Amino acid sequence: MSLLDAPPTSRPRSLARVLLGAILVFAGVSHLTFARQEFEAQVPDWFPVDDDPVVLVSGFVEISLGAALIGFARGRVGVGLLVAAFFVAIFPGNIAQYVEGTDAFGLDTDQKRFVRLFFQPVLVLWALWATGAWRDRRALR
Repeated sequence: MSLLDAPPTSRPRSLARVLLGAILVFAGVSHLTFARQEFEAQVPDWFPVDDDPVVLVSGFVEISLGAALIGFARGRVGVGLLVAAFFVAIFPGNIAQYVEGTDAFGLDTDQKRFVRLFFQPVLVLWALWATGAWRDRRALR
């Protein structure tokens, strides 16, 4: 059996789901604490809300989504789709960082900011695969 065919509760998928959840919780906590200014720098200039509330709300959302990935194996399809949607929703911020040339998190060249853009789809696929959400999305109906 390949990793793509593995059941959603298989060890590789479960480990990937918990790891992604832990990464989201860590990122959310960092939004609220030690990396707050770095995240504020990433809020696009065109976004109509002040930077600090955006960073605070997104931090709480990340903590919530991460905790849900870790703790809600039964609701994995819905959580996986929400996490994937979250990664899609924040992608314009990554594009804006590249277009505006904003330095944050060591992304201090256009090349580094450009390469980073290719990691967002990886996160979307990770969320969908680790939860089996794409495969089992019809179960939500």
